[in-house]
Amino acid sequence: MAGQTNEREVILDILLDIDKEKTYSHIAISETLRNYQFLDKKVRAFITRVVEGTVEYQLRLDYMLNQFSKIKINKCKPVIRNLLRMTAYQICFLQQVPDSAACNEAVKLAKKRGFSSLSGFVNGVLRNLSRQKEEIVYPEEAKDPVKYLSIFYSMPEWIVKEWLAVYDYETVKTMLKTFLEENQTTIRCNTSKIKKEELRQRLEEEGITVTPCEYVEEAYHISNYNYMQKIKAFKEGLFQVQDQSSMLVVKTAMPEQGNKVIDVCAAPGGKSFHCAEELKGTGLVIARDVTDYKVQLMEENLKRTEYQNIRIEKQDALSFVKEDEKTADLVIADLPCSGLGILGKKNDIKYKMSKEQQKELVALQREILSVVWKYVKVGGTLLYSTCTINQEENEENRKWILENLPFEPVSLDSALPNALKSETTKDGYLQLLPGIHKCDGFFIAKFTRKS
Repeated sequence: MAGQTNEREVILDILLDIDKEKTYSHIAISETLRNYQFLDKKVRAFITRVVEGTVEYQLRLDYMLNQFSKIKINKCKPVIRNLLRMTAYQICFLQQVPDSAACNEAVKLAKKRGFSSLSGFVNGVLRNLSRQKEEIVYPEEAKDPVKYLSIFYSMPEWIVKEWLAVYDYETVKTMLKTFLEENQTTIRCNTSKIKKEELRQRLEEEGITVTPCEYVEEAYHISNYNYMQKIKAFKEGLFQVQDQSSMLVVKTAMPEQGNKVIDVCAAPGGKSFHCAEELKGTGLVIARDVTDYKVQLMEENLKRTEYQNIRIEKQDALSFVKEDEKTADLVIADLPCSGLGILGKKNDIKYKMSKEQQKELVALQREILSVVWKYVKVGGTLLYSTCTINQEENEENRKWILENLPFEPVSLDSALPNALKSETTKDGYLQLLPGIHKCDGFFIAKFTRKS
């Protein structure tokens, strides 16, 4: 059965789904591979890598292809456009794939999809790229650094400009490089079910590579596995997939046994479940989100992890729940954001986000904060976080909270490893940057209610 599957055809179908249906790449890959579990691990890895690489490097691939095509790539028909991009990625970034084989497969696929008349065009563009790929001239870094960073690291110019206005050039370049590197999977041990070392042993028995994490004691990086849902320890709820940055939200919030915690935008539930873990089965965590899909996702994770002190609710964070007023020891407001700190995992966010949308998100974040702060008891904690590195969504929102709501900042230092402590963490906030820190880009700010 596996021998009848053309992996490049699978790749093309996934890319067309992303292109035409605007499906996020990680979802399109996951949903497709669920139907191809019979494929060899190497074939599945090849499909994932080519799809992710084609999406990640789209701006650079188009820049290269446009030098050999009379028709701009974004003006080509969707099948041809995606066929050229995915093959260009194989030619320029995958040494194990012979250029001639990649070109031949693209031509065959063009014909198979009803584009025999364009097969010569496809062949010509790709053969020229193959012959001249080492001679491609990129924008000059010294003369036009924004254009260079945008094309070479495939990041929209407006994002590059925004970051260069806040961070120095080398920091921005490091972040851009990091987003394009292969990501490790990070997991948090469910210590209510298993000891950390026992989990490590269980995973290694399945042939999985396990390494300790840098900032969180009960976390591991794992690699060399085929499919998450096939890992026995995952099916048994012995760990949760969660980045260290997300774990640090709960670590800095420091929930205490017996606390009532409300997580207002909780899906897929990682922080809620982590809070339940920290409460050691006591208290109550109320995990809320706005859609049936997100609630179902949390319920599936809860069924697997079996935490007893969590209640999952469908609830719009913009709608005030009167009975919760001044009842929560801790409110976690990890709010909808531009997501530009997690581009290494969700690489097509950069093409979907705009400056205008970002400003709309800032307004939404403040609307939500204007509602959910009221759940915090006097003396209780508000933990604000985002998975972005945009100053307006982060430092500016922190400033807005301090100026408009009855809260004061709380130092994060007692909960952080020395490697993360700084002047800002003493003042109650932390901006994590990809490549600078060993995790996703994330912002964390902690407050206590004064009155």
